[in-house]
Amino acid sequence: MGEHTVNTTQGGWSTPPQDPERAAHNRKVLIALVAGALLFVAVSAISVGIVAQDLSKDVVGTATAAQHTSQLPSVPAGVTDSGAVRTGDPGAQVVVRVVADLQCPACQGFEQANAKVLEDAAATGAAIIEYNVISFLDRASTTQYSSRAGNASYCVGEADPSKYQAWFAMMFDQQPAEGGDGLTDGRLIEIANEAGYTDPAVAQCITDRKYDGYLRAKTQEIIASGIRSTPSVFVNGEQVADAEQLFAKDGLAPLITAAR
Repeated sequence: MGEHTVNTTQGGWSTPPQDPERAAHNRKVLIALVAGALLFVAVSAISVGIVAQDLSKDVVGTATAAQHTSQLPSVPAGVTDSGAVRTGDPGAQVVVRVVADLQCPACQGFEQANAKVLEDAAATGAAIIEYNVISFLDRASTTQYSSRAGNASYCVGEADPSKYQAWFAMMFDQQPAEGGDGLTDGRLIEIANEAGYTDPAVAQCITDRKYDGYLRAKTQEIIASGIRSTPSVFVNGEQVADAEQLFAKDGLAPLITAAR
């Protein structure tokens, strides 16, 4: 009659009792399946931990000696709560926020496409521009260039935000290739001088990595907020997702105009 028989009394199906050998076999299979599932869960948990740890290393890089002290990191003057350097008319109706790593090639592409748009917007009062420089690419150089450049961003930004965009453009014009030594501190100081930052305090800030701890803390905070790639660009809080607007020449111009 096959594996199932008709139960005429109940009008349904019933399963005949299994022989002892088959029942024992099924119990062994069930135990093996449960053990395998538990092992999979354990391995998965370990894998997630390893991935999270690796991401953390990418984000924070190698701690400097100052980070091993109990002192709170120095906070640059004039930055926003998110750690952004602001330039432009504070009363502007449009706010453009740029999240970038100075070692990031895609960020270089964005800057070269939209630098003039953002400079003009800041100069004419059409928009205020917020530059959130973060550091997660220390692994892409042999000298922690990403975090050294990010520290320099705070050094110049607090000294004079009105010169910041010129400095920002120069930094991307001279962006070092990934995998190399990166620019030296001496070259970072020269670029700052070329952008008009001649105060010796700026040079000292760069060589001392004065804002290294603050940069790393803000980098972690920004990534925890949901930022997953650079550049991440926002116009009045709305993220720009269109590649044409991000990387085509003057691609952001229509968005800024429409937002006014």
